[in-house]
Amino acid sequence: MLLGAFISISKGYEHALKEALSIGANTMQFFTRNPRGSAAKALDAADIMKMKALIKETSFGPIVAHAPYTLNLASGKKEAREFSMRVLREDLERMEVVGALYIVLHPGSHVGAGVDRGIRKIASALKEFACGREKVMVLLETMSGSGSEVGYTFEQLYEIMDLTGNPDAFGVCFDTCHVLGAGYDIVESLDEVLFDFDKILGLSKLKVVHLNDSKFPLGSRKDRHASLGEGELGLDAIKRIITHPKLQDKPFLLETPGGIENYKKEIKMLRAVAEN
Repeated sequence: MLLGAFISISKGYEHALKEALSIGANTMQFFTRNPRGSAAKALDAADIMKMKALIKETSFGPIVAHAPYTLNLASGKKEAREFSMRVLREDLERMEVVGALYIVLHPGSHVGAGVDRGIRKIASALKEFACGREKVMVLLETMSGSGSEVGYTFEQLYEIMDLTGNPDAFGVCFDTCHVLGAGYDIVESLDEVLFDFDKILGLSKLKVVHLNDSKFPLGSRKDRHASLGEGELGLDAIKRIITHPKLQDKPFLLETPGGIENYKKEIKMLRAVAEN
């Protein structure tokens, strides 16, 4: 089972990998740069080489990057949209050097322009990153539908990717807290939700799972992560998710509150739950 969490790269990639290993992780996620800003540290070739050597030595699973929250490809403001595209282009190039397999992206917020217009704007922006030869795949994250978010239904994600003209260039990051908030009942009807995902998008599109409990109930349209077993999903549902035959090969990445010590506790608990 591939289990990991958000790990800070502030002290370098090799240090981040060692920290992930210290908490029992065999995959990890990190921000490409300051998640609430635009600053990005220069890449250190020696540090990256050491990380890659350690990955090979430990058979570490895929490493996953996450784009900063400041990006909004659906923005109607020219400057904001150009900023988002520039940062995404830079980060795709940087993450290819790092060796990340995926970069997770929040699709964007239409900010009052409407979902359809937001979908078209996101798709037209992503079209510039879809030549079909990318070494780092952009994953659109399933959103909760809070505010003016786009991408909270499987149909919206399908339409975004389809309108790029090269849907095979993109994948999906399935966030358990977000899909519950968006109205998909993964507590009582996980099989049905995955069936719908497969029918609309194809399960081959589902590359990564953000494994989070939720502070708010089904259909709340709210995005508030809770520690595993302390929210509306509960441990029984989480066990069904991590042991589901159609999800067995997916990296499960924690974004729960509490930091590195809580991640360590939850990874240990997940491995025990999966075995029982």
